[in-house]
Amino acid sequence: MSSSSRRALEAPAGELVVLSRSLVEDVCEASRTSPRRRIILPFHKREDELLHRMLNVIQPDSYVRPHRHLEPPKAEAWVVLRGALAFFTFEEDGRIRDCLSLEAGGERFGVDLAPGIFHGLVALAPDTVLFETKSGPFAPATDKSFAAWAPAEGTPEAAGYLAALLEEYRRRYP
Repeated sequence: MSSSSRRALEAPAGELVVLSRSLVEDVCEASRTSPRRRIILPFHKREDELLHRMLNVIQPDSYVRPHRHLEPPKAEAWVVLRGALAFFTFEEDGRIRDCLSLEAGGERFGVDLAPGIFHGLVALAPDTVLFETKSGPFAPATDKSFAAWAPAEGTPEAAGYLAALLEEYRRRYP
């Protein structure tokens, strides 16, 4: 599997996709070589499907800009299959509402989030693998409403914001 600059890999063919260690390893490798340092492997075959299922593999230096899903409102759920992450929800003004430590095999290993809540995450371990579900369909122009108070991905300010989120996580989970 090659990731180049894509945000997502091609969905595996067939009506039955077996989740395996080798599949996860391939997706981890793609995330390591992605300029964004993360990548999605969708299991849904079309963007207009009503339920999107995917592996989301994230490296610790990847910046996931806080966002929410409003048009249409979409619930999401994540289960950490490998690694660990800090999961955040935010108030409308950018203050952190929740800061959770999620770890594969740990006491807290996933979340289910109602629609319309600003959220973001930071991988705490290399090759952090999430199984993610979200309501479809997917429309790139309206899928995410990015937080105006959070820097855009790829900007110089993004690294500082990512560092500040990690600092807050370490303050709460010394």
